[in-house]
Amino acid sequence: ADKSPAAKLGPKTEFIALNADVETPPRVLIGVEELDRVFGGGIVPSSATLIGGDPGIGKSTLLLQAAARLARNGVKTVYVSGEEAAAQIQERAKRLKVASSPVQLATETDLRRILLALKEASPGFVVIDSIQTLWSDSLEAAPGSVAQVRACAQELVRWAKKSGAALVLVGHVTKEGTIAGPRVVEHMVDAVFYFEGERGHQFRILRAVKNRFGPSDEIGVFEMTGAGLAEVANPSALFLSNRDQPAPGSAVFAGIEGTRPVLTEIQALVAPSTLGTPRRTVVGLDSGRLSTILAVLEARCGIPFTGLDVFLNVAGGLRVSEPAADLAVAGALLSAREDVAIPPDMVLFGEISLSGALRPVGQTENRLKEASKLGFSHATVPSHSKLEGAGGITVRQMPDLTAFVGEMFGAG
Repeated sequence: ADKSPAAKLGPKTEFIALNADVETPPRVLIGVEELDRVFGGGIVPSSATLIGGDPGIGKSTLLLQAAARLARNGVKTVYVSGEEAAAQIQERAKRLKVASSPVQLATETDLRRILLALKEASPGFVVIDSIQTLWSDSLEAAPGSVAQVRACAQELVRWAKKSGAALVLVGHVTKEGTIAGPRVVEHMVDAVFYFEGERGHQFRILRAVKNRFGPSDEIGVFEMTGAGLAEVANPSALFLSNRDQPAPGSAVFAGIEGTRPVLTEIQALVAPSTLGTPRRTVVGLDSGRLSTILAVLEARCGIPFTGLDVFLNVAGGLRVSEPAADLAVAGALLSAREDVAIPPDMVLFGEISLSGALRPVGQTENRLKEASKLGFSHATVPSHSKLEGAGGITVRQMPDLTAFVGEMFGAG
């Protein structure tokens, strides 16, 4: 027998050309359109996905609904819980009206026992809820520690790659997001999704931050109801309040979330401050971006906010990270400061540079089409924006912030 080091390694690694014909990964539709959208068009066999979020935000509810839908569609599905008893999950299934689905349920935290059961069951879709509760007897560390989380995730991902099953790991996010949290697992998996939303709001957003099989910035929008998480087919209508009456301090931003446009309302309140240092409170936007816009308004337009408290909010609780929101933020701030309402049928978007110039942003046509579809008839955008195919809406192009202030609010 060949006892050389090469023989011990087994078959040699095969290399292929970049232009070689390779089959695209097959996908299995879950049947929940918003969830399939975030996954990139359905789940991929042999893939590993991490879904993180605050405790109680709805991760287990959504995954139980997805597992039940897949099981009804003929996919052998296993749901392993290390946090709840079987009776608790069964009660939730009854509340969600999915108790009759052929989902195989297990409550276990021992990694070795879980892997043995999975190898015997040979499922096509597996949910592990949650990765922080598992422990491996090969380590002396306590369950939930960084070492245990990393080791257990690595073993489960290796099993998924060999077995062909689609694996979903649930991870709870701590305030820091680093200690024994899902971030130590992110580099091991193919896709990372995070749940966003506040318990005081009725909707939840599942956002893809990493996806080897689809867009890495896609979102799915769900509404929390008594019967679980329901899909929201038109997120723009959810994030826009009743705009029949114009109100100072409100501006509608036509943004892009993933592959689709979403209209959101930016709300601002400006009031005299009783404190030595005025407050700057921001919800749903980057506070540093607010400081930059306030500085540009003062330095380039001569509009000071000294001695004024500024409160900024994205209606509905959506988080907006696009620089394209700059113009809508400036519009809301000026509207609140001057007590002049922006027309309720107008949308705003554009990036503000430090010089005060307005820079065009991508997908202008898609933003304007979505605004027109929802009944908006006017838009204010930066100069030199691409406007082909944006019929049905009147567009005003602004070269810089000074021109915008003069056009919308007079000389300031």
